[in-house]
Formats: sequence, structure tokens, C-alpha cells
Amino acid sequence: MKSKSIYIVIIFLIISVISGILANDLIIGGTTLFTGLLAAYYAVMGKKINYAFAFINYLLMAYTSLKNNLYGVFFMYAFICTFLQIYSFIKWKNNMDKNNSVIIRQFTLKNSIIIVSTCIIGSFLLGYLLNLIPNQNLAFLDAASNSINICGIILMMLRFKECWWVWLANNIIDLVIWIIVVFNKGEGSTMMLLVSIGYLLLNIYGVIKWKVEDKKENLSYD
Repeated sequence: MKSKSIYIVIIFLIISVISGILANDLIIGGTTLFTGLLAAYYAVMGKKINYAFAFINYLLMAYTSLKNNLYGVFFMYAFICTFLQIYSFIKWKNNMDKNNSVIIRQFTLKNSIIIVSTCIIGSFLLGYLLNLIPNQNLAFLDAASNSINICGIILMMLRFKECWWVWLANNIIDLVIWIIVVFNKGEGSTMMLLVSIGYLLLNIYGVIKWKVEDKKENLSYD
């Protein structure tokens, strides 16, 4: 397992360097892609180290979002997501199995209704507020990305396997946002689009990997 992780890290590093060179955004963009891929991979594997990479990744994405007038995403990444990474690390540390992997939980119908309702209501309310900010781009898409992403982070913090489905929904919105920003030639947007694509692929893997855990002993129902 350890040798496999080393190979994964090397592959992610090569991908990030090549992408950064091609996009002429090696330092910020390449590091954003590299830390994002590592964070998602270790989250899929149920390893708490994912939060260290995610903390760095969110700070870098906050910087790029600010440069592109996506103030909602900037605030979320810089102040909410970074704090949640620290708190989530502590929560996971206290809920690990004998293999040092996180103990996964399962949704109930009540959980599903609450999460869906919260995402929808939060998206519309935040979208309205963001629309009041001068120069704000893509207010309602920005708001939907914020609301769904925060729900996904909280669900992962609480170890619910359904977090991956929530993040798949967020991935679709993020892809739309950064495709639009790329066409508008936003700063660092090409690398952010690549990060979103990388997240999408790893989130699909996360859905599959954590679903397999349904059949193992480290799944609890709440």
C-alpha cells in the first residue's frame, strides 16, 4: 500500500508539472492541482492526511478565486473551508479503525432531506447576497458551488459516504464556472478547470471506493 501511494504521488506530481508548464501557471496553478489531487486521493482512501493537503489547496484556490472576482468562492475557501479542514482532521483522528482508516457512516432518509433542502435554500439566499456585490461574477453558480461544497465538507467531516455524491453535484457546477471563466480568459482559470476535472474523476472513484466499504465492518448506520 505504501509503495502504491508513492507511485500515485509521483504520477500526480508529473501531471501537475506538465499541466502547469502548458498553462504557463506552474507555481500557483501547478501546486493547486498537485495538492488538490493528493487531498482528494487520500480522502478516498480514508486517510486523515488529506486534510493537510486540502488546507493548502483551499488557500491557493481562494487566491485564484479572488483574482477572478468570485468573492463567494474566495470567502468560502479562505475562511470556512480552511477552518473546517482543521476541525475535520481532529474528528477523523478520533474515529479511525485498526488499519488507520476512517470509520464510514451511512445516511438515513432524514439526513438526505435535510442536506438537499439546505443546499437549495442556501444557494438561492447566498446567490441573492452575492448579486449585490459590485463586479461579482456568476453569482448564483458561485452560490450553489459554495453551498454544496460546504455540505460536502461537513458530510466528509462526519464520515458520511454520501459526501461523494454531493461533491459530484458540486463538480458539475464548478466545471461550468471555470469553463466560462476560461472562455473569458480569467487569471489562473485553466489550472482551476484542470483541478475541477481531477476532482471529478477522483470523486467518482470515491463513490465507488466508499460504496465497497458497505460490505465491510467499518461502516456504521446513523
